[in-house]
Amino acid sequence: MNPPILLATTIRILRQLRHDRRTIALLVVVPGVLLTLLYFMFSGQPTPPGRPSTFDRIALIMLGVFPFIIMFLVTSIAMLRERTSGTLERLLTTPLGRLDLLFGYGIAFGLAAAGQAAISAAVAYLLFDLDTAGSSGLVIMIAVVDAVLGVALGLFCSAFARTEFQAVQFMPVVVIPQLLLCGLFVARDEMAGWLQAISDVLPLSYAVEALQEVGAHAEPTGTMWRDVAVVGGAVVLALVLAAATLRRRSG
Repeated sequence: MNPPILLATTIRILRQLRHDRRTIALLVVVPGVLLTLLYFMFSGQPTPPGRPSTFDRIALIMLGVFPFIIMFLVTSIAMLRERTSGTLERLLTTPLGRLDLLFGYGIAFGLAAAGQAAISAAVAYLLFDLDTAGSSGLVIMIAVVDAVLGVALGLFCSAFARTEFQAVQFMPVVVIPQLLLCGLFVARDEMAGWLQAISDVLPLSYAVEALQEVGAHAEPTGTMWRDVAVVGGAVVLALVLAAATLRRRSG
């Protein structure tokens, strides 16, 4: 990769994002609205002594899941538009490399995710009194890593789509299975053996486990850092695969 080109690519993508008001609203407003819905859904439920409330347990995980889903959707469509408009073909005739482009997307949307995670965490902690044993800073860090995971997988999947509708169709294939098997609805160790085996290779499972570690422990644990490293490795792998499969134009 070429650092000056990578920086220029990141700035270009951030400028495009700044002028896209609907995407900004999706990144900034929607997670807070969804957290508000969660709060009023679970606010009346009793909390067993010594255990986190249902809202605390669910909202903590959603702080990582929401950025993952939103970034997957936004980036898969954004990259598809670059191809269908011919922008990507023109860019790749310059010294810009594929890894420069894809890592530029990762950095740009990672910065956007940092702002999104900070706002969502402020809503959860300050407005709805989310209670976690660990610090909110760790929650924000994991949420940003989750968002970049969504970016990387979205970029990879966009290579196989020819239209925006096809890009959206990857949601039930890539995102929903991870959401169902990440441990949010059923603990992973309580799943059938074959489901647990699938869950063990899905990166979102480790992202959720890292958030659960923050919720249960006042200090960062080795398990949390291992999980963050696994998700980070999945990000790099997805970006490399996206670079290998990236097409200049949609057929």
